[in-house]
Amino acid sequence: MSEPLHDERRLDLAGIGAGPFNLSIAALADSHVPSFTAQFFDRQRDYVWHGGMLLPDTHLQTGFLKDLVTGVAPTSPHSFLSYLVAHRRFYRFLNAELSTVSRAEFSDYLRWVAEHLPNVSLGCGVREVDFVDDHFRLVTDHGSHRARHLCLGTGKRPWLPAFAEPLTGPRCLHAENIAHRSRDFSRQRVVIVGGGQSGADIFINALNGHWGTPASLHWLSRRRNFQPLDETAFTNEYFTPDYTNWFTELDDATRQREVLAQKYASDGITPAALLNIHQQLYHRFDVLGEPRWAHLLPHREAVDMESVGEGFRLWTQHGLTGDRERFDADVVIFATGFQSSLPECMAPLRERLALNDDGSITVGDHFMIDWDGPSQHHLYAVNAGRTRYGIAEPQLSLMAWRSAVILNHVTGREVFDIGDDPGPVEWRPLEARDP
Repeated sequence: MSEPLHDERRLDLAGIGAGPFNLSIAALADSHVPSFTAQFFDRQRDYVWHGGMLLPDTHLQTGFLKDLVTGVAPTSPHSFLSYLVAHRRFYRFLNAELSTVSRAEFSDYLRWVAEHLPNVSLGCGVREVDFVDDHFRLVTDHGSHRARHLCLGTGKRPWLPAFAEPLTGPRCLHAENIAHRSRDFSRQRVVIVGGGQSGADIFINALNGHWGTPASLHWLSRRRNFQPLDETAFTNEYFTPDYTNWFTELDDATRQREVLAQKYASDGITPAALLNIHQQLYHRFDVLGEPRWAHLLPHREAVDMESVGEGFRLWTQHGLTGDRERFDADVVIFATGFQSSLPECMAPLRERLALNDDGSITVGDHFMIDWDGPSQHHLYAVNAGRTRYGIAEPQLSLMAWRSAVILNHVTGREVFDIGDDPGPVEWRPLEARDP
């Protein structure tokens, strides 16, 4: 809901941020734990999910059943199916035979849920959090609140190479901001840096002339090729409670090794997008004979950049030969992902948190942050434990399950059945048997 809260009441759980992961907790708490007092605060007044990346024909990499609640509460009124019914397009959605949901529709679904939940305060950012006496104290845009427990869900911030940060502006930007304003790439030299799904989405839209037809379009990736997302059946077993529970039992070095090895199970480009790109390039430049102004260049790592006149000069290093290459551009877009960071409002508690060398928080059992405060007061974090819980942690796939784990723990009872029957893959070592 958008109405701010002005009274300082004692909450069981306060959430900082109402992105999909915290919104999932809010939705499940609303429908299944009505006696549990929770409130989630978000600075957005008009809810939108990654609005700067809502480009035409961009889709999720997960199915629509992996919504806020269905994985643990299929009868919840806050499901994606409930959203479709409420908007009278359930049958049209089915008839469209969509394998995935568009980012625009999923963002609207999240908005619909957030605006209907009484335990979500939109347009109410958190300015400061501290622990005073026997509670967390939150100072928000519309007053202060006390809470027994806290859950961080502020997401990650865009990552840029250090050499690009001083040059950021309307013509040198992170992909996160591409749709925040109208743009004109007509007759411009455009370079996209980053070989993941966001880079692919921007390349497709630039190729289709969404911002006008560029003079040239270069898509650079330090990866060996434009790698597909592995969404085959057994790879998808990584995105199950059974595997995730097993993953947490491994030692830290093994977990980090496995996360790197499983990269393209979560960070590749959908095969549909790759096929779309290849077919368009073939039809336009090979069949129709259009002068080839779009180029794909893997194995290039961006290493330096400078401003030249009104444009830029970007330098790369070839991953196989070590050769340096120069790209002159009028527009440079960095689709270089995101990084974890502690929100500024948590500064008063920073010295009490266990942080990794890079400044990110340490997440333990039940998605709790390690801190030196009273053990009966819990700090939870979502989308912050990739090396503890595996590659599913930043994805939507296990969102509802993780929310159920947190709510079961914070309430001290089994509100949700979070068990998972063994699947077809034996992850754990078999017990020793006599020959």
